[in-house]
Amino acid sequence: QAQLVESGGGLVQAGGSLRLSCAASRSDFSIYIMGWYRQAPGKQRELVATISSGGGTNYADSVKGRFTISRDNAQNTVDLQMNSLEPEDTATYYCNTRNKFGLSTRWGTGIQVTVSS
Repeated sequence: QAQLVESGGGLVQAGGSLRLSCAASRSDFSIYIMGWYRQAPGKQRELVATISSGGGTNYADSVKGRFTISRDNAQNTVDLQMNSLEPEDTATYYCNTRNKFGLSTRWGTGIQVTVSS
């Protein structure tokens, strides 16, 4: 079964930057929306940012102006550039794909982002 391969997490000090990357199968033609969600300990999983195949983006209010999502449709990859990181951004980040009906099709296994104060 095709998987989502995530990379780029790690430990960074507050104010620093990290870039997350996610690669889906290049032969998966069902993908319409790609995005990132996160889950902190004891909290529900929440949307971080999504991007459609047409380039339309959606961001959580908490990351607007700090995070930028981008996508390569030909490669079926999505990146999340995270700047001005805050301790509150500490979480496990999950890559997600959705079809044209908005239904989730795949989740990544998650990648840890830790921001120290």
